[in-house]
Amino acid sequence: QVQLVESGGGLVQPGGSLRLSCAASRSIFSTTVMGWYRQAPGKQRESVATVTRDGITMYADSVKGRFTISRDNAKNTLYLQMNSLKPEDTAVYFCCATYWPDDYWGLGTQVTVSS
Repeated sequence: QVQLVESGGGLVQPGGSLRLSCAASRSIFSTTVMGWYRQAPGKQRESVATVTRDGITMYADSVKGRFTISRDNAKNTLYLQMNSLKPEDTAVYFCCATYWPDDYWGLGTQVTVSS
């Protein structure tokens, strides 16, 4: 079993920034891929950004150029730097880690972008 704990969410004004963190209870070096997902009220969960063990990143079109995903294997932590936030970024953000073939999810952290 792996526990993932997200932090760093909160209320921010449009145009602001937040950095989300996801701390894993087990070494993330052996993960094949880690990612951030989000779910807004009344909508399905969607992929925001992913990063492979080799450092290959992928982003949703809606966040390209604004969000940056990174992983620190030494700290067993995944990050999501979010800049130029928009109201439509409001959602619960979840961290996911794939220790092949199993996926583990955190409980999420709320991000609210509002003036």
